Amino acid sequence: MEAFLISTGIVALAEIGDKTQLLAFILAAKYRKPAPIILGILVATLANHAGAAALGAWLPALMSPEILRWLLGLSFIGMALWTLVPDKLDKDDATFARTGVFVTTLIAFFLAEMGDKTQVATVALAAQYHAFFAVLAGTTLGMMLANVPAVLLGKRIAHHMPVRLVRTIAAAIFAMLGIATLLGVGKGMGF
Repeated sequence: MEAFLISTGIVALAEIGDKTQLLAFILAAKYRKPAPIILGILVATLANHAGAAALGAWLPALMSPEILRWLLGLSFIGMALWTLVPDKLDKDDATFARTGVFVTTLIAFFLAEMGDKTQVATVALAAQYHAFFAVLAGTTLGMMLANVPAVLLGKRIAHHMPVRLVRTIAAAIFAMLGIATLLGVGKGMGF
């Protein structure tokens, strides 16, 4: 349950102001069809984060617990610093195909999430907690908590969201996870 809750919270916070959330705003404004956009985001996130969580679940088999602890601790601290840097949407991320709203959203979201901080966080969380399904469910729910309102409310909420504050809170949580991991908190649990 801890893996699910931490994964949900940290990804929901890290997604605020992220390029994929910006993409959700753009898709909503362009197409004005929330159902296929939300479904496309869900399917893209499940596919993307399933691969990331599988990689994270596989990492502990590749290295000693001590090396993994240092790798994860430093990764979480790196994620904290990365979270403080505002994202910008690339022109390529905003290019829309003529394949329909669902397929356009699915492809654009999947590609925008590749190498993104929430994907990297999914790898680290799965390695940290050894809980593939809990992390996958949590990171997917976190993405949906951040992006569904972006799709449904679009520009009405974009200017009222305290993005800098939310990014700072997410960075602080990543930093605390990193420090706790480096200090060996949870060592008896396998990380």
